[in-house]
Amino acid sequence: MIRPFLSLVICLGLAVPLAASPAAVADGHASGPLPVEEIAPGVFAHRGHEALPSFENNGDIANIGFVIGDEAVAVIDSGGSPTTGERLLAAIRQRTDLPIRYLINTHVHFDHLFGNGAFRDEGPELVAHERLQGALMTRAEVYLARFEETVGPEEAARVLMLPTDIPVTERTELDLGGRVLEVVAYQTAHTNNDVSVLDRRTGTLFAGDLVSLQHIPIIDGSVLRWLDVMDRMAEIPARIVVPGHGPIPAPWPDALMPQRRYLEGLVAEIREQQKSLGTIQQAVREVGREEADQWTLFDEYHSRNVTAAFAELEWE
Repeated sequence: MIRPFLSLVICLGLAVPLAASPAAVADGHASGPLPVEEIAPGVFAHRGHEALPSFENNGDIANIGFVIGDEAVAVIDSGGSPTTGERLLAAIRQRTDLPIRYLINTHVHFDHLFGNGAFRDEGPELVAHERLQGALMTRAEVYLARFEETVGPEEAARVLMLPTDIPVTERTELDLGGRVLEVVAYQTAHTNNDVSVLDRRTGTLFAGDLVSLQHIPIIDGSVLRWLDVMDRMAEIPARIVVPGHGPIPAPWPDALMPQRRYLEGLVAEIREQQKSLGTIQQAVREVGREEADQWTLFDEYHSRNVTAAFAELEWE
């Protein structure tokens, strides 16, 4: 059962409310049920804006969704703001009155979980990687400060942090009644706390940010291990995938190809730079620039990716 994340609040001294009012919607933001598409029978997904979080998009920048079983519902990521979470809940209630049994967070980034508080009164169990709660405790203060700057103080004041009820160490199965979801935890890749969610009935995979289409992949973990994880994921018997960002749904495993090209290219070019004693500054200026037209938010994140990959590869 979801409960307030009191340990996090006490540890960081954050002014996090114990409840979020579904009636409170920030001025000027979209309202009403979140638009979702039924991408497979009983499987619904929403495509977030491919943009940085802002007041205008209300932090709605990630792909999120839900799966309806015979007895219950599972939510996969709640979105990047309390309002987005409330609108997702409204979209669910347009389609079913079944209880929401599980709320799954695919990783720690706030655009995927700042809507969690909207589901507290529904009473689901929060499912996440065993390392997500620790990562959230470490990052929460910074996340909230950035969120307040970009989306606004009114929305930030309504963010509710929630603890993990079911930590996933390797894999676990969630029964929705006649429908089983398989949640798999991975080694450090996009982050150190990524999970994927497979609906076995329809072969639909929710990959979180382990898969990104059009929106540039972001290295917040390990580029080398991410490539290894992609090899492992390619064996998942899915038919379609909901990436963390980009068009939904996408064919599986073909959706991995653009991201693999980009990450493998970074590794190859950085290794060549390091062999010739090139500097990290030189790598940032030169590596991967041919990919600029292939990705949204390239200018915002590519240099950061090169820096992270360069630092990792120095220790090979």
